[in-house]
Amino acid sequence: MEIKKRSGFVSIVGAPNAGKSTLLNTLIGQKLSIVTHKVQTTRTSVKGILIENHSQIIFIDTPGIFQANKNLEVAIVSAAMNGKKDADVVLFIVDCTKGLNNEILFVIEKLKNIKIPVILVINKIDLINKEKLLFLIDLYKDKISFKEIFMISAVKKNGIEPLTKWLSLNIPISEWLFPEDQLTDIPVKQLASEFTREVIFKYIHQEIPYSLSVENETWEEKKDRSIKIDQIIFVETENQRKILLGQSGAKIKEISIQARNEIGKFLGVKVHLFLFIKVRKNWLSDPERYHAMGLEYIKK
Repeated sequence: MEIKKRSGFVSIVGAPNAGKSTLLNTLIGQKLSIVTHKVQTTRTSVKGILIENHSQIIFIDTPGIFQANKNLEVAIVSAAMNGKKDADVVLFIVDCTKGLNNEILFVIEKLKNIKIPVILVINKIDLINKEKLLFLIDLYKDKISFKEIFMISAVKKNGIEPLTKWLSLNIPISEWLFPEDQLTDIPVKQLASEFTREVIFKYIHQEIPYSLSVENETWEEKKDRSIKIDQIIFVETENQRKILLGQSGAKIKEISIQARNEIGKFLGVKVHLFLFIKVRKNWLSDPERYHAMGLEYIKK
C-alpha cells in the first residue's frame, strides 16, 4: 500500500511575546527565530520545516500582531498578516498567564473572518493552575470557533507531540515542497545578523529600541573553512551608539563574543566576527532599509 505524503503551511500567529518564536524553535529542534523579552523582536516571517509521519509541515513564525502606529510597526504587522494568507492552518498561540487581555482580543478580531482552520495553542500552561486554565479555555472559545485546542509549554516542550501529530494528519495530501534535509528557507547570512540582534537585546534590554538593525557588510570564507563576518549595527542616535560600545568598548566586546559563539554553533565552523556601530538618523523613513530587512515600507 502506497503511503500518501502530505505537505502544508502552518502559520503561527499571536500577540507579541506569546511564545511564537520559542514554539517554532522547539518544533524544529533548532534555533531559527530569535527570542528575547523585547516585544516586536521578530520582524519578518520565518519558515521552519518539520518532517512528521510522512508529512512535511512548513511552519511560518510571524511577527506579533498589535495595534501599529509607527512606520516600522506597520511594516511588521503587515508581514504578520501576510504570513497567514497562503497558510493551510493557523496556529493561534496565546500566553495563558495574560488571560484574555486587549492584545489577545485584537488578534482574535483579525482571525474571525479567515476561511482556513484556526487551532488554539495555549502556551505556558505550567505557570497557571488547572481551574484558571479551564476558565480561560471557555473565554477563548466564546470569542471564536477553533478547529482544535492544544495546551503546551513551549519552553519545557510539554504537549508538543499531540500538536505535531494532529498537523501531520490534517495538512493537504501533496508531494513535499522542500528537500528532505532542509530546515528553513532563511538565508544563512540573514540568520547570522538575526543572532547578533538577539544577543544585543539580551545584553541591553531597556536602553536600546527594537528599531535597531544589524546588516552583514562582508562574508568571507577562509581556506581553513572558517568564516570572517563584518556586521554593521545601525542605531538612530549617538547616545545609543555609546550605550552599545560601553566603557572602553567593553559592552560591544561581550556582544561580539556571544554572537560569534551563536553563529559558529549554527554554522558548525569557526567564525571571526567583527562588529561596527554606525548612527543612521531617520532610517525608519528609508524604504531601502525596510527592503534590506525583508519588509514592505508602508508610510503612515
